[in-house]
Amino acid sequence: MAHLQLPQKLKPLFEPATYKALYGGRGGTKSWGIARALLIQGTTQTLRVLCARETQKSIRDSVHRLLGDQIVALGLTDFYQVLKSEIRGVNGTEFVFAGLSSLTVDSIKSFEGVDRCWVEEAQVVSKRSWSILIPTIRKPGSETWISFNPDLDTDDTWVRFIENTPPNSILIPVSYRDNPWLSEKFIKDMEHLKKTDPVSFKNVYEGECRAAAEGAIYTPEMTSLAGSKRVCNVPVDPMLEVHTVWDLGFNDSCAIVFVQRQLSELRIVDYLEDSLRNMAQYVSDLQGKGYRYGTDWLPWDGADSKYKLTGDGTSPESILRKMKRRVAIVPQMDVEIGIKKARLVFPRCYFDKDNTIRLRECLKRYRRAIPTTTNEPSVPLHDEFSHGADAFRYMAIVADKLTDSGGLSRTPIKYPQRAYV
Repeated sequence: MAHLQLPQKLKPLFEPATYKALYGGRGGTKSWGIARALLIQGTTQTLRVLCARETQKSIRDSVHRLLGDQIVALGLTDFYQVLKSEIRGVNGTEFVFAGLSSLTVDSIKSFEGVDRCWVEEAQVVSKRSWSILIPTIRKPGSETWISFNPDLDTDDTWVRFIENTPPNSILIPVSYRDNPWLSEKFIKDMEHLKKTDPVSFKNVYEGECRAAAEGAIYTPEMTSLAGSKRVCNVPVDPMLEVHTVWDLGFNDSCAIVFVQRQLSELRIVDYLEDSLRNMAQYVSDLQGKGYRYGTDWLPWDGADSKYKLTGDGTSPESILRKMKRRVAIVPQMDVEIGIKKARLVFPRCYFDKDNTIRLRECLKRYRRAIPTTTNEPSVPLHDEFSHGADAFRYMAIVADKLTDSGGLSRTPIKYPQRAYV
C-alpha cells in the first residue's frame, strides 16, 4: 500500500462527526482527499458507502472513475475490485452510486444501512433531495460527507450547512493554498483568470459565493445588494399594512411577495411559493401568518377565469373578493419596461434575510434565453426561477401605489454585523 498523502487541513476527515463539509475553490483537493480517506477507512472496517450527487444519468456522471484511479494510486488493487457500477473490498466494504434527484422516499430506503454518504458537487443539491436523504442516513455512527464549490449563498446546501451548521459538524474551508501539489499549468490558468476576470477568480479559485448566477438579468443590482446592509432582519411593523403581490400559477409555481411600504422604503418581509394548490389554500396560508393586510395585487390576467387556482372556474380576483380581501390589478406592461422599473426600486428594498431566501435565489438566477440560432440573449427565460422574479417585477410596477397606512410609525431596521445576500 502506498503512503497516504493528504493536505494537513484534511486530517479531520478521520475524526468522528455526523457531517463533514469540505468547501472552497478549485485546487483544494476536496474530491481527491475524500476519495482517499474513504478508501483507507474502508480497508480498516467494513463500510457501506453511498456516493451521491444531484443528477446521475449514468455511472460516468459519478465519482466511480475517481475512486478507481485512487485505488491504483494507493496500491489497493488487491483489496478493491472495481466493477461496472460498484466497488467492493475483500472485507465486505462496498461503494454504491446514486443520483439524488431521481430518488423518492420509498426508493431511498435501500440506503438506510449506509455508514458513509459522500455527496459530491453539493452546491446544486436541491432542498427536496436533502429532505429525503438526511433522514435516511441514520445508522448509529453514520456520517455524511459533503464536498462543493460554493455558488450562491441562497443555495440550500450553503444555507443548510454553512449558515445554519447542524450539531456535530466539521466544516473545512479549503483552497489552492492548502494544496502543496499544484501543477504549473494550474497556477498559470489561475493567474490568467485573476488578471482577466477578478470577479470570477474569487468564485472559481477563492471559493467566494457569487452575487448572482452567470448571465443573470439583475447581476448589477444583486452585486450592489451584496455590498449593502439591506438584507437583514426586517421585522413586520404592526403599524403598517402588509401588501401581497402575486405571480399566478398552478402547475407552475404561484409566487407571493409580502411587502410593507414606509415612506420610500419597500420592506420585503416574507415570500411564499408553491404549486398545485388553489386560491383558498393560499389565502388560508396568508391568514395563518397573522399579518394586518392591505391590498392583494394580482397580475393583469388575474380576472381571467381560466386559472385552476380557483377550483371552481371563477377568476382569482373574484375568489379574493368573495373572501373579503382588498384586491387590485397590476397594470399590463411590457416585460422589458417592468425590468427597468425593478432595477429602479432595488435601492429602496430591504429583504428579510430568513424569509426571502427563495425570492433572492430567483432574482439571482433570473436570466435570458439564448437561442441556438443567434447565440444572443433574448427574452427572459421561463423556468423555476422566473415566477419569483415576475412577482418582484409586479411589485416594482405598483411600488408607488402601495399604501403606508399608519405611516407615523418609524420602526428602525436593526442592521446585522454582516450582510446576508
